[in-house]
Amino acid sequence: MTTNQRRAARFNKAFGNRLAGPLLSRMPGFGAVLHKGRRSGRVYRTPVKIFRTAGGFTMSLPYGPKSDWVRNVQAAGGCQLVSLGRRFDLVEPRVYHDREQRVIPRPLRPLLARFKAFDFIELRLAPAGAGRAER
Repeated sequence: MTTNQRRAARFNKAFGNRLAGPLLSRMPGFGAVLHKGRRSGRVYRTPVKIFRTAGGFTMSLPYGPKSDWVRNVQAAGGCQLVSLGRRFDLVEPRVYHDREQRVIPRPLRPLLARFKAFDFIELRLAPAGAGRAER
């Protein structure tokens, strides 16, 4: 992560997420990841860009795979996602790098490429017995 990306990540963590987060999770293509801090145990809400997949969701990682929220989700083995008023239980986090951005719709690829967003986290919907999407 470059110095500018680190600065942007710190700014968003301190201010942007609090201001834009509640609005973004109500917009199509966006959501909020609810995750528990690895050390603090505190519940955090992080706005994310989401892409629906056959078995769950993929999220772009513009600040890289070492972001606190990504590490929290990996340590917990999952998280909850709130999008368009629905809540999804997600499991089996898998972080990967894809310069081709295969999961991204073609019109959005140049925008994400401009931010060098080639890292993603994929999560599967939890089995029905373990929790399921609510309306």
